[in-house]
Amino acid sequence: METAACRIDIWLWRARFVKTRGLAADLVERGAVRLTHHGRETRLDKASRCVHVGDLLTFAQNGRVVSLSVEALGERRGPAEEARALYSLTG
Repeated sequence: METAACRIDIWLWRARFVKTRGLAADLVERGAVRLTHHGRETRLDKASRCVHVGDLLTFAQNGRVVSLSVEALGERRGPAEEARALYSLTG
């Protein structure tokens, strides 16, 4: 059984946390994104790493720490309302 997944750089771009995929890749490759998948936390190092529905992400943005749960993967980079449906903030 194959589970749905999305590259982290694409997901961050679709969710509108960054303006370009290149900026998303830079954020990940700097080690600024932590992923919790099945209770195991990992500092991501490659933009090609995958994110799944239910994963937790933690990263710094604009001087604050953002913690969120991935609710959906999305099909495109849509309007802000569509992007907000891809995640829920946690703490």
